[in-house]
Amino acid sequence: MRYVALIYFDPQVVFNTSPEAAAVLAAIGPYDEMLRAGGHAIQGQPLGMPNEAKTVRKRGGKQLVKDGPFAETKEVIAGFIILEAADMDEAVRLAGDHPFASVGAIEVRTIPDFSQPRPVL
Repeated sequence: MRYVALIYFDPQVVFNTSPEAAAVLAAIGPYDEMLRAGGHAIQGQPLGMPNEAKTVRKRGGKQLVKDGPFAETKEVIAGFIILEAADMDEAVRLAGDHPFASVGAIEVRTIPDFSQPRPVL
């Protein structure tokens, strides 16, 4: 089954010059290699910073565009990884090993297969 791991962190913590930040950034490459070697990595990408973002909505037939993210928070969505895992427990374990989990948060969600019946809410 496929899962998406949404990576959140505070850029002020990750991109400062502290030894902790340097260690976290240095650990990304080995983590990515571990996912690939285990057959868990489908795709992953970093995202640009929120000050470069636009939020788009359509209301009453009109498109509304605002600068920046929808929410004002210190932690931002910084990237994502699409994982192949046997179940949610394995996906959570893999996400928990990500170096950014030590300075931010990793949200794990299933990727629905819409060829199957839609989720019941």
